[in-house]
Amino acid sequence: MQDNATEVTAAGIARLAGVGRAAVSNWRRRHADFPKPVGGTETSPSFALAEVEAWLRKQGKLAEVPLRERVWQQLAGHPEGPVTALTHAGCVLLLIHDRPTVWLEVSAGSDERLAAMLPAALEEVLTPRFGPPARAVNTRSAVNTSRSVHAASGADGPAAVNTAPLAHAASGVHTPPAANTPHPVNTRPAVHAPTGPALLPSTPLLRGTAELAAELGARQAFEFLLGRHLDANPRQYTLTPAELAGLMADLAGPARTVLDPACGTGALLRAVTSRPDQELYAQDSAPDLAALTALRLALHTRATVHGAVGDTLRADAHPRLHADAVLCHPPFNERNWGHDELAYDPRWEYGFPARNESELAWVQHALARLKDGGAAVLLMPPAAASRRSGRRIRADLLRRGALRAVIALPVGAAPPYNIPLHLWVLRRPEKAPAQPEVLLADAGQFATEGRGGPDWRAVREAVLDAWQAYDRAGHFDERPGLARSLPVIELLDDDVDLAPARHLPPATAADGTDQLTAVRERLGETLRLTADLTPPPVDPAQPTRWPLTTVGELARGGALVMRAGGNGGHARVPVLTDHDVLAGTDPSGTLPESDEEAVLTEPGDVVVPVLGGGSVARVIDDATGGAALGRNLVLLRPDPTALDPWFLAGFLRGTANNRQASSYASTATRLDVRRLQLPRLPLDEQRRYGARFRALEEFERALRRAGRLGEQLVRGMYDGLTDGTVAPD
Repeated sequence: MQDNATEVTAAGIARLAGVGRAAVSNWRRRHADFPKPVGGTETSPSFALAEVEAWLRKQGKLAEVPLRERVWQQLAGHPEGPVTALTHAGCVLLLIHDRPTVWLEVSAGSDERLAAMLPAALEEVLTPRFGPPARAVNTRSAVNTSRSVHAASGADGPAAVNTAPLAHAASGVHTPPAANTPHPVNTRPAVHAPTGPALLPSTPLLRGTAELAAELGARQAFEFLLGRHLDANPRQYTLTPAELAGLMADLAGPARTVLDPACGTGALLRAVTSRPDQELYAQDSAPDLAALTALRLALHTRATVHGAVGDTLRADAHPRLHADAVLCHPPFNERNWGHDELAYDPRWEYGFPARNESELAWVQHALARLKDGGAAVLLMPPAAASRRSGRRIRADLLRRGALRAVIALPVGAAPPYNIPLHLWVLRRPEKAPAQPEVLLADAGQFATEGRGGPDWRAVREAVLDAWQAYDRAGHFDERPGLARSLPVIELLDDDVDLAPARHLPPATAADGTDQLTAVRERLGETLRLTADLTPPPVDPAQPTRWPLTTVGELARGGALVMRAGGNGGHARVPVLTDHDVLAGTDPSGTLPESDEEAVLTEPGDVVVPVLGGGSVARVIDDATGGAALGRNLVLLRPDPTALDPWFLAGFLRGTANNRQASSYASTATRLDVRRLQLPRLPLDEQRRYGARFRALEEFERALRRAGRLGEQLVRGMYDGLTDGTVAPD
């Protein structure tokens, strides 16, 4: 049954038909029978999905909507919004995952019957996984309790104060709360069964979701839908990259009980290595996000998931938890974190954080929720290591042995991508160490030129090697430019500045001068090669008028295959990004794991960026083949018996060609690859042009390499002259 209430935007129609948005606009103008808008705005109308699908099929522009696309469009166009739809779909996927026969029973019959029977069936699954429904809890309030609850209610409303059930207090990981510990007013899991009337508009989506689960599996179906939602709303969510989440989990070590008090989309808890009887605790101030994360974790692992809604600092959902590990990517630079109402909170063992030190409040919250000897790893802004307002707390963390390591990450490791964030590794001290040391490490040297993030393999190896050696011995021998451990007493000055770069010695002078010599030699070789590759003088010629064809016509005729990138697949392979294509660099990106097949490049493919307005096309060679195709890229795979790849790439780079195939918005230019033109020439003639285009590409690559080496040599000379490792004459 198709849902007539499901709406789809022009962008969604373009995805259904595999065309650009400009084509949809043309259809609306040229075809009087094109479906009329049923919602949205004048500038961004929406259309009934059923009507659009029927029209596309009638016009021969669509044989059948792929199941994944149909389910996604139902979700994106849900009358209650995509988050509500995704929550309903996640609940049903968990039911299918845990009790598939129950789903078969309740889904038989009409939509009305399904909506009426589903809440009770969901309750049977959700209660064991997430706890019982909301119930009032009578607690003895200390002086600070009423103040905290009142402030939390005023900030977020009653829903924000509802937290995870206390029914799990008997699990063995809780201890009685300390005096003055704030208590929530009542308890509610992050996920609860929707009512029948709420589910009725979702029934077509839920049936489609069940079909998708049969095709992909319940967990993979939810990951696909959640991934599409996150990709469609990039500004609404701050994501923790999977590689960084894995590094943080490894630094914390194996753990049975793990807490993330600012769980976001659950990346950190998903990275934790599974163990028997494991329990995961999660809290987020956004109710919708907390529900999606709890469902995601429940589908990902057999661990018990304690999900909660609420502002963690003001209304802690797990006040009696003493966990083995805490992982946290807290919000940065929050001034309204509860400074005024939490002045007497018992969590501030190391000092009351200043109003502009919200990150130090999160650090102390993490330590307060650890058992003795437990580990916490937090992602921190670099300013938290050096701001004067936090020096007293940093000093006490050092003196008492709670702060064990500060690790500077490369630029681009996580949002905000333009600054080198830090990792703080902490332990709740069982006793004060006699002569404490702290590990300072800087992985900044592993940054890369591409936008796909740093060299994560190198970062992992360097950071974990240093941490594990330090953790075993309590000391780490100096490794210039990378890591060293310092006695705490050396850091307890007026600033207590913990920025690793300010305490790590640079690489040895000998190494620096040797590297400069090597760079200079490589630059000389590259400049000589550039001179050899410089194109010869050209003779004037009359403009040639060829019969032209388009990429779209060639694709329809079978002369080439056209694919769009953007899916990560299951295999972890390098990802070719649009920045890599524009800069001529090696694959440097990453994509989230996806159940859609990744598009893997092969030698001879031609890759074209569709955003930015540049005239660029890259022929894949043996070194780049096998990489996954990133977002905003289109791959053209020519039939070698009909098209020469270098001929194809060369003509696609023509400036006039790109202009006539581009559409322009207020802030971006988008290339419609199907409209790009090239001449109809015999294969032998194509190869003549292809050889010349290939020689030009080699010349271009040599120029780029010379530019990079020149910049590296200049920077090295400036650094050497200013640090005394290079003499001025």
